[in-house]
Amino acid sequence: MTGTRVVGFGHFQPARVVTNAEMETIVETSDEWIQRRVGIKERRWASEDETVEVMATKAAQDALAKANMNASQIDMIILASCTTFDHSPNVASRVALALEMTNDPVALDINTACSGFTHGVALASQAIAAGSNETVMVIGVDKLTDVTDFTDRSTVVLTADGAGAAILTAADEQGVSPVVWGAIPQMGSAVRIERKNNDKFAQEGQAVYRWATSELPKIAKQIVEKAGLTPDDLAAIVLHQANLRIIEPLARKIGAPNAIVATDVVYSGNTSAASVPLALSKLLEEHPLPSGAPILMFAFGGGLSYAGQVIKAP
Repeated sequence: MTGTRVVGFGHFQPARVVTNAEMETIVETSDEWIQRRVGIKERRWASEDETVEVMATKAAQDALAKANMNASQIDMIILASCTTFDHSPNVASRVALALEMTNDPVALDINTACSGFTHGVALASQAIAAGSNETVMVIGVDKLTDVTDFTDRSTVVLTADGAGAAILTAADEQGVSPVVWGAIPQMGSAVRIERKNNDKFAQEGQAVYRWATSELPKIAKQIVEKAGLTPDDLAAIVLHQANLRIIEPLARKIGAPNAIVATDVVYSGNTSAASVPLALSKLLEEHPLPSGAPILMFAFGGGLSYAGQVIKAP
């Protein structure tokens, strides 16, 4: 078997819902301003006990349950996050421990900020195609409230917490297209979480918006073309849930009239590396797609980095 396919998605969100009305008590803002600027109505914020490790483990358990698998079948964990602050042991190995894995799995943390999950899917697919691994868990997880400046109304209304996971296995046919990925290091300072800023999230919102709406449609079309498809073939589009005002024009410019476009940002906020698997896991629960239906996953963010591929629905 030389192909790769996704056999299941899972997700986890904290219980606490933070509405725009509550945001009005934290910073000078309003529900009207937030919805007009970013399209978010509410977001989830984690408790102190809902750590990156805990959220990642719960998403992994959900993916295993939905795929009807057990943790011993996983031989590699790739965990994408930009909010892990312990250097060793890494979070992937902590998740493996929490899942009681005893089969010496590869446990790898990666950080390309918001595009981490789709980078991870590409690495997983390549590891399986090379024959190094057979079944890989890819987790996107972030606790952005750990790096939020609660006095900055331009970012605090965006940030949220959560986790999403996918399981990839070897297959006779290819269910994951070649990745299109890259970075624009000259624009790296547009999205930052830096020690010199007390590890707080900051961004140049207008610069990111212009880049996302002008350059990313061309890259998205390259992803679809590399999968041997046209936009008309897509059943769903799942973009990084950064901001509804980025998602809507980007989806329109891709031009996929038959595709469901994920807009989970409205109720989940921006969860960084978690946003694509979280949104897709929820979309598949709410709008079950036929097995094999083509889904565009495309994430972008800090770096400025991007990565995307077309997968077949589990």
